[in-house]
Amino acid sequence: EGTRLSVPLRCACPSKTQQAAGFRYLLSYLITWGDDVPTIAARFRVDLQDVLRANTLASGDTIYPFTTLLVPLSAEPTKADLSSQPPPPPPAQPPSPDTPSGGGGGSGKRWVFVGVGIAVGASLLLGTALLWFFCCRRRRQSPKAEGQKSAAEYEPWSASMTVSSSFSGKVGNVLDALSVYTFGDLEKATGSFSEDHHIRGSVYRAVINGDAAAVKRLKGDVSNEINILKQINHSNVVRLSGFCLHEGNTYLVYEFAEKGSLSDWIHHRAKGWEGSCLDWKQRVRVACDVANGLNYLHNYANPPYIHKDLKSSNILLDNGFMAKVANFGLARSVEDGEGVQLTRHVVGTQGYMAPEYIEHGLITPKLDIFAFGVVLLELLSGKEAVYSKAGPPKTECLLSGSIGEVLGAEDVREKLKIFMDPCLRDEYPFDLAFAMAQLAMGCVEQDPNSRPAVGEVLVSLSALYSSSLDWDSSDAPRSDSMVRARGELVGTRLPLSTTS
Repeated sequence: EGTRLSVPLRCACPSKTQQAAGFRYLLSYLITWGDDVPTIAARFRVDLQDVLRANTLASGDTIYPFTTLLVPLSAEPTKADLSSQPPPPPPAQPPSPDTPSGGGGGSGKRWVFVGVGIAVGASLLLGTALLWFFCCRRRRQSPKAEGQKSAAEYEPWSASMTVSSSFSGKVGNVLDALSVYTFGDLEKATGSFSEDHHIRGSVYRAVINGDAAAVKRLKGDVSNEINILKQINHSNVVRLSGFCLHEGNTYLVYEFAEKGSLSDWIHHRAKGWEGSCLDWKQRVRVACDVANGLNYLHNYANPPYIHKDLKSSNILLDNGFMAKVANFGLARSVEDGEGVQLTRHVVGTQGYMAPEYIEHGLITPKLDIFAFGVVLLELLSGKEAVYSKAGPPKTECLLSGSIGEVLGAEDVREKLKIFMDPCLRDEYPFDLAFAMAQLAMGCVEQDPNSRPAVGEVLVSLSALYSSSLDWDSSDAPRSDSMVRARGELVGTRLPLSTTS
């Protein structure tokens, strides 16, 4: 029998606003190296702002190869639009009017020109080589910029440090990819790690070269996280910019997420920001962002990675509420041809760990899918992964186990309304909330083979987000009838027999 290959395709339909603007199609364009949004918009003869709005992008946002971009079109694309044609060659220069057309004299002059050209080319090549040599020599002799050192001058492996002796070998090859900071520079950036700069735990806010950053202090061997993050470049994965070793501690310098962690917003209600309750569209957007980051880690990173510690406190939000997956201390790579991985060292957070990992130490990408399902349930309910159920008696419950009781009940509509985060009130589309709950329940299935792959999850969430963009609070009374009209977003139709 042949091998079955599942290829997830991003599919979306024009929103009501796009339809009103005359757009009938949304083309899923696969981004490749060298592409940018203005070039893609020009290729399909579409206004740049229409493409930005279709993808909730801002002007100047970075797009990444091997991801997709939605291009709104008023008519089906032609074969000429879809074919990738190389740029036309520059037009040939016309011959000089005074160039002889033939004869021995013309041939002789032509050889003179060839000789002169070769001499000039050799002179330019020699001059370039000499210039490069003197620049490199001058650079070696010039003092280094304050706060950073080159790999050759940096001495993190001295005997006075208490880090493991194998650390230098593991992380030595990343020195050229990351900035290496001195401890004094980080002290200055964090106000000597003052309480005013303290975020939580061992994380501090810093200002380095005028840019905000987060500095995290860690003990022990952190080479795994450094080696992973220095290879990853994705908008939904937190970026590591540098590190410092000092007195046995490793200080990792990350991009700064202005809005903090997702758990702050859905559990503790973020302090200091107005409207600290995430609305429905923000929650679905966060879910899409996290799924996009996981999809990159599982399917496009080389080698692929399993995060192993996905939870709401390891999901950070930037100033525009874009979600970024963080904390790769437990992550593990999946090499080509490598099958099931087993471990005796089961580490994680209660409520997020999949049953096959707890019982057998089984590590597969479905481990992250289970944890992601729990995060979806947190976004829906506002509850923590392990929460206290009102008694008597007062008991602790797993959020992953409660959704089956909600969706399996006869009065599923009332049960789901009670399950939803009270912070949302009734300002959410009930049919889409049900579809998201169904997706979450599939992600937390006990059998890992019954859970969807991250590509399927991303496709379902993209459809949910596209539908959510069309929704506003005035649509709430019509939400029940929309269930039949929208069809099956995740393969299951909402039961309509309810109690009033």
